[in-house]
Amino acid sequence: MRQLKTYIVEDSLVIRDNLIATLEELGPIEVVGTADDEPSAVRWLSAPEQEFDLVIVDIFLRVGSGLGVLRAVQQLQRVHRLVVLTNFATDDMRRKCIELGADRVFDKSHEIESLILYCSRLAAREGSDCGPITLS
Repeated sequence: MRQLKTYIVEDSLVIRDNLIATLEELGPIEVVGTADDEPSAVRWLSAPEQEFDLVIVDIFLRVGSGLGVLRAVQQLQRVHRLVVLTNFATDDMRRKCIELGADRVFDKSHEIESLILYCSRLAAREGSDCGPITLS
């Protein structure tokens, strides 16, 4: 199984460090970069020399928001997957994220295992569709 080159946008250092450790230990993930705000994330992701397969974005950031990151990444002319990992995974927020190009939305409080499974399936399929998106 190949490693997914992953960029993480999360403003909490504790959550970001724990997420990186968990994903790299349990999933097929190689974290290639991180940001804690929208401008830094958009700048890094927009640079043509940056290579990534997956972007994991939180909604609430130090400056800006994950919604702005979603808008910017949606415009990139690259093959990639985009997921949201948030504590604010309401039905309305899930719909909004999907409209802005997110492939999936996961709740930080109880869907980390689902995120890891998604990453494993994505890596195993080398970027093909990892199943339907549910808005439950």
